[in-house]
Amino acid sequence: MYRVLLGAAALLLATTGSMAYAYYHSSYWNRVGMAPGQPILFSHRHHAAELRIDCRNCHSTVEDSAFAGMPSTRTCLMCHSQIFTDTTMIQPLVESAALNVPLQWNWVNRLPSHVFFNHGIHVRKGVACTTCHGEVGKMALMVKGESLTMRWCLDCHRDPGPRLSPPADIFAAVSSGAQPGGTRPDLAGFYRVKTGALTDCTTCHH
Repeated sequence: MYRVLLGAAALLLATTGSMAYAYYHSSYWNRVGMAPGQPILFSHRHHAAELRIDCRNCHSTVEDSAFAGMPSTRTCLMCHSQIFTDTTMIQPLVESAALNVPLQWNWVNRLPSHVFFNHGIHVRKGVACTTCHGEVGKMALMVKGESLTMRWCLDCHRDPGPRLSPPADIFAAVSSGAQPGGTRPDLAGFYRVKTGALTDCTTCHH
């Protein structure tokens, strides 16, 4: 009887551990592919890919700040003060302007408070929007494109070259991908990426 109970306990422990491991590494835990609710149903596919609106029009501080910036009511009204103003979808924007209350966008990608991330330095060193955010030009609703776990970030920090993009592709809504059969340029050298300290704890944890 004792052996049966011991075996059952071991089996339960192993099963629980396996389930916990699978859950922690699942897209549900990391929320990859999930789209949080937003005050306006904004489509990156329509705006960034079909209309080819540059990312920096809405994320205006992405090149020189830790925070990429989110579009203000005024930014949206640059277009929508004239078009689609009578649609139900745009009513939250109209009300935001009328009441002078900023739009409250919900985070799609959020790092723990103990992690320091700077958009500006990554962009300047050749990290394209799609590298971390996924193929935003194909997203009707913005979803989390990558896990953004510590392991995921360290994989890039250890060998950034293959994950960098040419300057013309940094703000592309859809990644161009590697050229089949072609030789990849030394982008790490081009951007002068110094890998020596990229895996130091203090690089991301100040």
